[in-house]
Amino acid sequence: MNRDLNKRIMALRFRAKLKFGWRVFRDPETPFAAKCVLPAVLAYLAMPLDLIPDFIPVLGQLDDLLVVALGLGLVLLMTPRHVIEDHLIELE
Repeated sequence: MNRDLNKRIMALRFRAKLKFGWRVFRDPETPFAAKCVLPAVLAYLAMPLDLIPDFIPVLGQLDDLLVVALGLGLVLLMTPRHVIEDHLIELE
């Protein structure tokens, strides 16, 4: 993914980022596989079992953060660029 696109997404306010994610998720041009990643990430976060237990200081929360970052990055890589651009333009 282009660094310019990453900067534009990161420049959005938190509420706009949530709206952006929801729009990309609901877009019919977003591949089904990309749409499956978000619920999988949410399910992992909701599960009581973790790769690294949360009672281990720092590492317990770090694995959750890593899963979220990798999941969102994967969604952005799998989604066609024009879909991301269209929704970014509407929110900027």
